[in-house]
Amino acid sequence: MSQSLTVSWSTVDANYSQASVQVDKLSNHDLILRCQAGLRPEKAAFAELLRRYQTQVERVLYHLAPDWSDRADLAQEVWIRVYRNINRLQDPAKFRGWLSRIATNLFYDELRKRKRVAAPLSLDAPRSVDDGEMDWEIAGDTPGPEEELSTREFYEQLREAIADLPEVFRTTIVLREIEGLPYEEIAEITGVSLGTVKSRIARARTRLQSQLQNYLDA
Repeated sequence: MSQSLTVSWSTVDANYSQASVQVDKLSNHDLILRCQAGLRPEKAAFAELLRRYQTQVERVLYHLAPDWSDRADLAQEVWIRVYRNINRLQDPAKFRGWLSRIATNLFYDELRKRKRVAAPLSLDAPRSVDDGEMDWEIAGDTPGPEEELSTREFYEQLREAIADLPEVFRTTIVLREIEGLPYEEIAEITGVSLGTVKSRIARARTRLQSQLQNYLDA
């Protein structure tokens, strides 16, 4: 993993606290344009961009590699790549998808290096809704004993079901159900056709719903 650029966000916050008062009022679009204005991103603007999108990076990496102990290092590398390449982003409106692509590509780069299959995802329980989408609802903070046992059993079944999914299905499910990206952006991120994206997501949903039917009907 590259160590040529060390990003100290505490230093950024300390040195640019006054400037951040201004950048935190910018829209995402204007913030990205400000990062693209010079040869290198303006530090205050970049720190604000990180503050707004760090959770997204962490979420993508968590769902792709929940058992990797170095996810924080991977997140750091994602932002190093963003810092180096943000001037290449032609449409600021597509930043969110572009960021997910960087995180996803980094994950697969690391996966190839490690030469092992990624561990199953840890997703919240899926629920079918009227339009066929999957609603990944978050369990309550204080479940009762029976509910807690049932949830643990469901998660175990879910882990096993997702472990059976090919990696390409796993990626599309994360980008669609966790990140909520449109099909068009997922196609761009994964480098496949729109029809292939829809097919992969549909097949993944069908497979998960089939294997988890008893829990979904409960």
